[in-house]
Amino acid sequence: MVKFHGQLNSTFGALAEPTRRAILARLQAGSASVTELAAPFQVSLPAISRHLRVLERAGLIHRSREGRVHRVTLVAKPMREAAEWIESYRAFWEGRLDSLERYLDSMKEKHT
Repeated sequence: MVKFHGQLNSTFGALAEPTRRAILARLQAGSASVTELAAPFQVSLPAISRHLRVLERAGLIHRSREGRVHRVTLVAKPMREAAEWIESYRAFWEGRLDSLERYLDSMKEKHT
């Protein structure tokens, strides 16, 4: 269980930054070179490389080399695990909100 939470922490930490989320969104269309990923951003290539290292440590991307070109591919599993973790709390909060709604309805009936 500790490993899962460590992975979850890494995933959420990596997803917390807008540039990294934009990189992942771009990778949904398919693999890309580091230069292609850097193109839309007004930051240096070393800055993009730092973002990619964070994503790689979180297991969200895979880097490979084709000659001198570094290709980056999306790895969906950690995001799927994060989505499942969030989903596990949805039922809890929906139950709480349903309870609140019933309470508010009962309060309205008492005051009418």
